[in-house]
Amino acid sequence: MFTLLLFLSVFVAILLVIVVLLQASKGSGLAGTFGGAAQVGAMFGTRRTTDFLSKSTWWLAGVLVALALMINLFFLPGKTKTAPKKQATQNEAPAGN
Repeated sequence: MFTLLLFLSVFVAILLVIVVLLQASKGSGLAGTFGGAAQVGAMFGTRRTTDFLSKSTWWLAGVLVALALMINLFFLPGKTKTAPKKQATQNEAPAGN
């Protein structure tokens, strides 16, 4: 389960990087590298593409945070349970005397 969640978090992080770089900035971002921002906006139109990329950035970031919390809280490798301490019985003499 830990490996699956780790794989999913890496996949979501890569998608997040791609979505952030595809967003148009003043220099048209990574979209300008692939033939201009017009081709990226051709799927939904310029306004709807911006909204889609913005919302997908928030969703991917939220999923990445949730996965990171889940992995760290529940599936952290090397997490060991401590053995219960042995309680002193009445037959043992107290230390020091």
